[in-house]
Amino acid sequence: MAISVGDIVTRKSYKCDVFFRIIRIDEANNIAELTGEDLRLYADAPLSDLVQVTEREQENYTKRQMKLEDDSNRLFRQDYQMLRAKREYTSTNGYREQTSFFEIPGRVLHIDGDPYYLKKCLRVYEKLGVPVLGKYVKEDEMPDTVPELVRHVRPDILVLTGHDAYMKNKGPEDELKAYRHSGHFIRTVKEVRYLIPHLDQLVIFAGACQSHFELLIRAGANFASSPTRINIHALDPVYLVSKISFTSFMDSVNVWDVLRNTLSGAEGMGGVETKGILRTGMPYNKP
Repeated sequence: MAISVGDIVTRKSYKCDVFFRIIRIDEANNIAELTGEDLRLYADAPLSDLVQVTEREQENYTKRQMKLEDDSNRLFRQDYQMLRAKREYTSTNGYREQTSFFEIPGRVLHIDGDPYYLKKCLRVYEKLGVPVLGKYVKEDEMPDTVPELVRHVRPDILVLTGHDAYMKNKGPEDELKAYRHSGHFIRTVKEVRYLIPHLDQLVIFAGACQSHFELLIRAGANFASSPTRINIHALDPVYLVSKISFTSFMDSVNVWDVLRNTLSGAEGMGGVETKGILRTGMPYNKP
């Protein structure tokens, strides 16, 4: 069966470890450009190295991914209920006052280099109740496009993600030229920090699979990927910034606390201590 754009494949040379979507085929050189089906990874491979995934394999893979996502959703909701109970206790003076209150969570501007992943992320934000505006922007266009979007939207949290890859044949881990899109994420963070320098005025997550974590943090990101250069799940940025969105501005977010509900954990993402965004108000008048 001929392999074509849109097919789900694996690579024989990597023991078929990751499911990819084919996004482009270079017929002249018999090379396919690939993006991870659930990992924010970009790669290319000879057509001869690719194995087409069967429908049964896709079904089993999808079931496993859905279980992982359901587990993370459940843990996040548990955290949210605990955070809300704490805010309710504070707002009602230890439950001594019959006071109704409302909440304003942090607004997210999610910039994604993959329109397919962007749609997946927006569905999860909606389920979690996070106010979000999503925009598809190619990674190499982000440094010129994102600053103006930040000026216009004025978000509380900015997500810069898409696809990336560390290519060992182009240099050691500390050389930026060895990364496919880390340089674009870094430039974008720097441009945005010229506008909003303070880390608590705008919380930034930046990066994708195998991104240059240290340079992203140095550029001004609060959180970034990937400390150990591993792959990160497509939804990891969503879980991370949603926790910040629902944490009170009176509280700091412990780095481990915000990472523990992600699918990649501390090996895939890291960051610096950051204040929450949510604000509580009163009274709440029902419409």
